[in-house]
Amino acid sequence: MTDPVPTVDPASSAGPAAAAPSFEEGHDAVKVIESREDYLAAVAAIAAGHGPVAVDAERASGYKYSQRAYLIQVFRRGAGAFLFDPIAIGTFPELQDAIVGEEWLFHAASQDLPCLREVGLEPERIFDTELGARIAGFPRVGLGAVVEQLLGITLAKAHSAADWSTRPLPQSWLVYAALDVELLPDLRDALAARLDDAGKTEIARQEFDAVLHRAPKPPRAEPWRRLSGMHALRGQRALAIARSLWEARDAFARETDVSPGRTIPDAAIVAAAAAAPETRKDLAALKAFTGRASRSELDRWWAAVEAGRTTDDLPRMRGTGEPTLPPPRAWAERNPEADRRYKAARAAVTARAEELDLPLENLLTPDTLRAVAWEPPTPVDEETVAAALLALDARPWQVDETAARIADAFVAAGQPSPTEGPAGS
Repeated sequence: MTDPVPTVDPASSAGPAAAAPSFEEGHDAVKVIESREDYLAAVAAIAAGHGPVAVDAERASGYKYSQRAYLIQVFRRGAGAFLFDPIAIGTFPELQDAIVGEEWLFHAASQDLPCLREVGLEPERIFDTELGARIAGFPRVGLGAVVEQLLGITLAKAHSAADWSTRPLPQSWLVYAALDVELLPDLRDALAARLDDAGKTEIARQEFDAVLHRAPKPPRAEPWRRLSGMHALRGQRALAIARSLWEARDAFARETDVSPGRTIPDAAIVAAAAAAPETRKDLAALKAFTGRASRSELDRWWAAVEAGRTTDDLPRMRGTGEPTLPPPRAWAERNPEADRRYKAARAAVTARAEELDLPLENLLTPDTLRAVAWEPPTPVDEETVAAALLALDARPWQVDETAARIADAFVAAGQPSPTEGPAGS
């Protein structure tokens, strides 16, 4: 069995003020669990541990097309830290069975949950130290900042953007990865005490539960429209070429499991769409058409340009995806009443967020407030606003804190009260 990573007592750190060496220095060697025998032995050790289970995952964002996990770290008191290679192990049903009933600890759970679910790891309840720090009112919520503030330990975050598909993984990366979970139980306890002192324990519980059960976002109707620099293109034919090149790049990136931007960048696609080259040679001659695969896959890109140049299925100049509200800066002209409602309600919600020492977006997301301001319930009162907020997936605590304030703001901004009836009646 691979030895677990030994833990370090945070009390032994001198803290940031003492200019002590970073926590990574002196950490014992770390091994990655790759065999089934070692995996099962690790699961048994984790099951025999006690308390919540700290979990983290490392992906290769910016390097690979997929968002799969290339390393999974697990720590539990009484067991130690274990680093698993999910590429070698595959799925984790035994680990899932061993820890499913426990509280799982994360820092920014929304980033890790999708790739953990791909390998069969699904918590029933979580504690998210990043989200908890936001709710507690911390000005900086990165792991290093929260650890330093609550535990007095300095972490060197040197490998967060590394290519974790690399094999073998360097030892310095593995130490970094182990520390991401070793400190989470102590961090969780310290943060839970802060939340309890501030009367925010129930708020945090509802927010953690919302993260755990949030449905994945549906795919965009026209994802190619998010190409950087699209605003510079003129005409439907240029858009058609850009769309065709984006689709060809996406297919190639998926086939090769390479991040799309590492094949040909957005700027190259936009440059080719703007130039609308008439021949393969013209495309090759474009100085702005660059990237690792710009020349090796030139036939692929030229076929895409030709398809865009000749298609009868021309895209509209503006997207036709999911309906969205106009930006608030346009409300005064397009819907003056909604503009007055939104500004009044936003001021009221902002004031309450400051009283609670919460970021405004955690008290109520801007999209939720805009939606209810653009199309308010009738009549406007605390009950109808509360129902509208719940329909927009606001949590019960958010509704309790904001519904009455929003209703009062709407009325003050000119909305009829329940006893007055519709305006002009």
